[in-house]
Amino acid sequence: MDKGGRLGIIAGRGRLPEYLARAARNSGHDPLIIALKNEADQDWSDYQCHTISIADLRAASRLFVKYGIDRIVMSGAVGRRPEWYEGRPTWRTIGRLPEVVGAVLGAGDDKLLRIMIKVLESEGVRVISAQDIAPDLLTTLGPIGKHKPSQVDLRDVEAAKHAALTLGKLDIGQGAVSVGGRVVALEGLEGTDAMLQRVASLRRSGRLSRKYPGVLVKMCKPAQDIRADLPSTGLVTIREAKQAGLAGVALEAGRSLLLDRQEAVELADQEGLFILGIEAGEGGL
Repeated sequence: MDKGGRLGIIAGRGRLPEYLARAARNSGHDPLIIALKNEADQDWSDYQCHTISIADLRAASRLFVKYGIDRIVMSGAVGRRPEWYEGRPTWRTIGRLPEVVGAVLGAGDDKLLRIMIKVLESEGVRVISAQDIAPDLLTTLGPIGKHKPSQVDLRDVEAAKHAALTLGKLDIGQGAVSVGGRVVALEGLEGTDAMLQRVASLRRSGRLSRKYPGVLVKMCKPAQDIRADLPSTGLVTIREAKQAGLAGVALEAGRSLLLDRQEAVELADQEGLFILGIEAGEGGL
């Protein structure tokens, strides 16, 4: 990782910001945490941290200048979009305000993130990816753990992968579930874990066959900027997949993040689930 100026980590919800901060520190950096108000849910008492509202670019810009920030990584989930009137642009970014407002009101997440990257970089910082800081989080190709998918599972992988990529082209979501070769759930704004809870409910009600377990597939959106919002999976998703009665989870190799890797693999091994890194092209492996 480049050791020029200081690194800033914009932190939303979840474990990813914490992993990145730890990886940066282990590499000899002293990252500044820019925690998003009402979103960041980690304990940042061991780091220098400032909390700002998600749309307050003016406050962010002041922090960039004060602490010599030249690189930023965007990490963690955001539960809600800001209202258009909450924005506080700088003089350098005020010209982009109509574009930002339009994206907030009507664009998908990927388009909005692309615009936000442009806005941040207009403030003189370079937006880098999570994998630039912690490359070990990237999903590797092939089986991860002791369990491998069956031929029936691979059929589900192909069906769900095609659905996830189609969903991604529409800039809606990154995940899909297939059971018995039939796509039964698509990820929407509720997120992966809520989708899996819906699958578990369908299973309990008898709407889904118990003969075929099914598979969750998460893919990067085809045109996605990989500097933000890569598909991520960790312990919670493995637990939810088990509760939904699935056989395993397939993730796009090289363009998705596997958090809590050791613990997630151990849990999957214990519960009899496979974790599989797949390519975006044809074929399960």
